[in-house]
Amino acid sequence: MGQMLPIWDAPVAIVDDDTSVRDALSLLLKIEGFAPEAFADGESFLGWLQSSTPCCVILDLQLPGRSGLAVLRQLSDIHFAPPVFVISGQSDVAMAVEAMKLGALDFLEKPFSAGAMIERVREAALFYRRSAAGHIDGLADFPGIELLTRRERDVLGQVAHGASNKEAGRRLGISPRTIEVHRARIMDKLGARNAADLMRIVLSNAPAPAMARQFVRAV
Repeated sequence: MGQMLPIWDAPVAIVDDDTSVRDALSLLLKIEGFAPEAFADGESFLGWLQSSTPCCVILDLQLPGRSGLAVLRQLSDIHFAPPVFVISGQSDVAMAVEAMKLGALDFLEKPFSAGAMIERVREAALFYRRSAAGHIDGLADFPGIELLTRRERDVLGQVAHGASNKEAGRRLGISPRTIEVHRARIMDKLGARNAADLMRIVLSNAPAPAMARQFVRAV
C-alpha cells in the first residue's frame, strides 16, 4: 500500500445496501487513515448531508428505494462538489455514461480490487482539497471559471498544461474516456468551439463567446 494519509477532517461516505461491501470498504478506509461513514440507502445518506460534507463518496447504483442514479441527480441539482465514485455489480455501459453525465468521477464494476479503490479515493480526496479554493493550478482566474465543477477544473488544469487524455486520466485516477466527457462539458460551458479556442479563453481575460453573447443580450 501507499504512504499512510493523516485522518481527514471530512469523512468518506459509502452508500451501498450490501453489508459486506460497506464493512469491507469501511475497514479499508480506516486502515488508510480516512473516516468512513456508511449508509444502506440513498435516503439516509442524503439526510446526513444536511449537516455533513464528505471529501469523497462511493455510491452503489443498485440501491433499494431511491436508486443510485436518482441520488446522483439530486446531488447534481444541489451542485454537490466532492467527488463521487459509482460502483455496480452490473456492467451497464449506458448506466455508467449516464452517471458520469450527472457528475460522477468514475465507474467501478464489482468486484474491484482494494488497491484500485483506495488509490482512487486517495487521489480524489487530495485533488478535492487542492481545488477547494476554486482556483486552477498554473492558471489565472478567467470568465466562466465559476461555471466549472471542481473535477472539471482539475481536468482543465491538466489539459491546459498539455496532458493527453491518457496522461490526465492517470494523474487524476480516472479513465481517458471520463476525461473526454469532462472536456466536452468544459468546452460547452465556456462556449469554446475547439481546443485552440478553449486555450484562448482560459489563458486570456477575454470573455467566452457564449458569455459575451449573453452579455450583449442583457445590455
